[in-house]
Amino acid sequence: MLTQHRKGAGGPIPKFSDYHIWKALDCLDKNNPIGRKKLSSLIGVGEGSTRTILGILQEHELVDIDKSGVSINKKGTDYYNSVYMEIKHLDAGSLTIGEYDCVVRISKMASRVKYGCEERDIAIKAGATGATTLVCNNGKLLFPGSGYLVDPSLSDLLWSNVNIRNEDVIIIGTGENPTMAEEGAVIAALTLMGGLQFDRDLKDILSHRSTGNELVSLAFAIHDLVGGLPVCAKSRDNLGIRIENGMVIDNTYTGQVLEEVITVGTTIRKIATSGPYKGIKVIVTPIDLDNRVIAAIGVVDIRSMAGADNLIRLSSDEDE
Repeated sequence: MLTQHRKGAGGPIPKFSDYHIWKALDCLDKNNPIGRKKLSSLIGVGEGSTRTILGILQEHELVDIDKSGVSINKKGTDYYNSVYMEIKHLDAGSLTIGEYDCVVRISKMASRVKYGCEERDIAIKAGATGATTLVCNNGKLLFPGSGYLVDPSLSDLLWSNVNIRNEDVIIIGTGENPTMAEEGAVIAALTLMGGLQFDRDLKDILSHRSTGNELVSLAFAIHDLVGGLPVCAKSRDNLGIRIENGMVIDNTYTGQVLEEVITVGTTIRKIATSGPYKGIKVIVTPIDLDNRVIAAIGVVDIRSMAGADNLIRLSSDEDE
C-alpha cells in the first residue's frame, strides 16, 4: 500500500491492534527473554507502540522486565495458552484470492462457527484480502454451513502440515503480503475465541499516522450506520480508504474535502468539486484526539442524485 507522510510531523503515537498484543505474547513465548528493540521488530510496530503494549502486559502481570530484557512469566504463559493458535504459512492454491496465505488452527471452536462469512468479514476489516473458514467434523474438513468437503489436495496439505483434531477450526487468511494474511486470520481467530480482554484508549488505536487498515473498522461501522452510503476516511499523515457497497474499493485514497476538514478542524457539508464524487453532496467531520485533529471521515449522499423529494438528507440544512 502506498503511504504519504508529511514533513514536520511530531513523534510517533502508539497504534496497534489485538493482533500485535497477541503477537508480542507469541514472540515472548518463543524468545524468552528478549530485548524491546528486537520485540518491536518481530511484532511489526514502532518502539513507542511496543512500550505501550509492554505496559499493558505489565499492568496485567503477564511479563517481567529487567536488565536481561522482557520475559513472559507463568501467568503470562497461562494466558497465552488460553488464546493459543497454531500458525502455518502455506499456499492454499485456488481456494483463496490473495497472493499469500496463512493457516490458523484453533482448538475445539467448531461449535462457534456459523457460516464462515463472519470470519471473512473480520479478516477483511483487519486488512486482509479475505479469509476462508473450515471445520473438522468426524475426521473430515468441511465448509461450515454447507457440509461440503474440502478439495482432497488441499485437505491432504492441511492434514500434513497442521495438527488438526475433531472440532477444530481452520481459518485461512489471504493477503497482499504474509503479514496481512496472518493478521487477518489471527484477528478472526481471536474474535471467535472472544477476543483479548484488555482495556485501551483511543490513542492506542488511532493516530495522525494511522493507515487505511487502521481506520477501516470505524469506516465500516459508519458505512453500516448510514445504510450503505459510500464512506471515505483518512488520517492526517497517511492516505486513506474509500468504501462502497460493503467493500474497500480504494486503500490509497484522499479527497479535497477530507484534506480541507483536517486543515480547518470543523465539519464541512458541501458539493464535491473534484474526484470520484464530483457534483455530489458530502459531509465530512474531523476526528479529534487531545484537541488535535488526527483524521477525517466522510459520507457521500448519493441519494441526492436520485432527485426524490422523500429521501432523508444527511443534514436538515441541506434540503433543496
